[in-house]
Amino acid sequence: MYDLVIIGAGVSGCAIARELSRFHLKILVLEKAPDVCEGTSKANSGIVHAGYDAKPGTLKARLNLAGSLKMEKLSKELDFPYKRNGSIVLCFEEKDKEKLEELKARGEENGVKDLRILDKEELCKLEPAAGENAVAALYAPTGAIVCPFGLTIALAENAADNGVIFKFNAQVKEIKRHKNGYLLETKDQIYQTKVVINAAGVHADEIHNMISERKMEITPRKGEYLLYDKNIGSLVSHTLFQLPTALGKGILVTPTVHGNLLTGPTALDGKDREGTDTTGEGISQVLKKAALSVSNIPERSVITSFAGLRAHITKLPDETETWVGVNGKEIEDDFVISEISDAPGFIDVAGIESPGLSCAPAVGEYVSEIVQKLLNPSLKKNFINNRKGIPSMSLSSDEERHRLIQQNPAYANVVCRCEMVTEGEILNAIHRTLGAATTDGIKRRTRAGMGRCQSGFCNPRVVEILARELGKEESEIRKSGEDSWYLLPSKRDQQK
Repeated sequence: MYDLVIIGAGVSGCAIARELSRFHLKILVLEKAPDVCEGTSKANSGIVHAGYDAKPGTLKARLNLAGSLKMEKLSKELDFPYKRNGSIVLCFEEKDKEKLEELKARGEENGVKDLRILDKEELCKLEPAAGENAVAALYAPTGAIVCPFGLTIALAENAADNGVIFKFNAQVKEIKRHKNGYLLETKDQIYQTKVVINAAGVHADEIHNMISERKMEITPRKGEYLLYDKNIGSLVSHTLFQLPTALGKGILVTPTVHGNLLTGPTALDGKDREGTDTTGEGISQVLKKAALSVSNIPERSVITSFAGLRAHITKLPDETETWVGVNGKEIEDDFVISEISDAPGFIDVAGIESPGLSCAPAVGEYVSEIVQKLLNPSLKKNFINNRKGIPSMSLSSDEERHRLIQQNPAYANVVCRCEMVTEGEILNAIHRTLGAATTDGIKRRTRAGMGRCQSGFCNPRVVEILARELGKEESEIRKSGEDSWYLLPSKRDQQK
């Protein structure tokens, strides 16, 4: 019997797990993928939104501001990359300047500090690359950028260090009411728990509908991105948005915490909950719209494209069957974070689309408050508040590099030349808390494979190291899921 089970190991689920690990609770996280950060959280803009966009009075607005204010302190506690670079919302038409004023007023009502309107001259001084097409802008100096997988993995590792159990490749197939709570069935086991927290991203409605008569519907909204080489990473220093529409904040142009340039995302509603393919049409749209914010971004510097899915709620679980935001309809939407009325002890954390990453620390605290009322747990005296990340040889001082190599000569063996990732870092990623067991897991923890050649050079060596350290054949190593082979097993392996 668990006190609570969290379904989903994305940034929301991991933030909740970390926050609740402060208490004497038996906690389990069930994740259908082989690692944390495999869904929406891995294909993310990495923006910590200041909080001016959400409608005042909504849960989204409240949690955005609170999460944004917590993020810098959290980055120091858990050792993940964060940078307060400020954000700028560009206005391209004189007639739309009043919308900037409305956005500023909304942000101030939400509690965002130091917002100001820039004229064209001020904008050009602050961000020279963005001035050509814009006539004015809203400047939010509290906006920031973060590594989305760095944040999610840090939360998960710290939760695990504090006693939270993570089960991977454990998709929930069925949920049943039980006299003492709920029974959750996966492909190979049944788990019993007093409380369930549904943080399943684009699948949260499926989980909700297993137990509630008041149905929810989520539409996966695909966003395509382009990632550029570090040789143009300094083209802009701030995160550049365009005036938002009903479908979101539009195409952004931003630096990343690792020195690349990122543009995107598009917004296309669909039905495929695993459809993270990119398209020629989507890429063309990103290129065209990004050029409105920053002219002459060199297309040949693109090193990869990718897509993510946002969990957009299109049917709320209430008596009036309110429909929200279908293909841009002007209907209010918000996060759904609450105990289900017809399923006591079952808590939805659903519809956590943008600015969900920014909200994550506050979502963790908000859900913790709900759980405390249900279970009345006591606080631990030995809670571990800090976590140390994997040391980066490329970013370390000469003294630190020497110390690491003295401790382990593997830190002198460069595996990924693009990002200068060493074998020592890869070994650390494999053997630490919730260690990597796939090449994607190595990539997200160390950046091996994220550089210009996109793993073309280093991947065979990463596969070799994973196989050796995990005691497996190289043919058993996967990119991510069960069917993502790199090598077909030999006849000898099949006979084994």
